[in-house]
Amino acid sequence: MSVEIGMKGRAETVVTPDNTARAAGSGLAPVFATPWMVALMENAAVQAVQGALAEDQGTVGTHLDISHDAASPIGMKVWAEAEVTAVEGRKLTFDVAAYDEAGRIGGGTHQRFIIQPDKFLAKVQGKLNK
Repeated sequence: MSVEIGMKGRAETVVTPDNTARAAGSGLAPVFATPWMVALMENAAVQAVQGALAEDQGTVGTHLDISHDAASPIGMKVWAEAEVTAVEGRKLTFDVAAYDEAGRIGGGTHQRFIIQPDKFLAKVQGKLNK
C-alpha cells in the first residue's frame, strides 16, 4: 500500500494541567497550549499515513503553517484531524485542523517527509562527530 491523497488520521486528548500554556511555558493561561495542539496535529498526520508505509519507513515533520484561534479549558476533550492533500515523492502535505467540544480551535497545513529511521538517525548522529 502507498500513501494516497485523501488518507485521514485523527488524534485526541483531554486538556489537563500538564498540557496547558502555563505548563508548556508558552503563556500564563491554564488553557490548551499551542505547542500541544501542534503535537496533536502532527500525531493525526502520522496516524493518517503510518499504515500505508513499509515496515522500515516512518515520517518526520518539516513544516507547519497553522493558527490557534480559540482557547480550550482544562477538562475539555480536544482532537486533531489530518488529511493528505499532496504526495510529491517522499514529501507529504496535509490539511490539519483541531477542535474542542465547542468547535474548531485551529488549523492550517503541515508537511512531512517519508524516511527510513535507521538512515535518518545515522545521519543525525553524524552531527556529533563534526
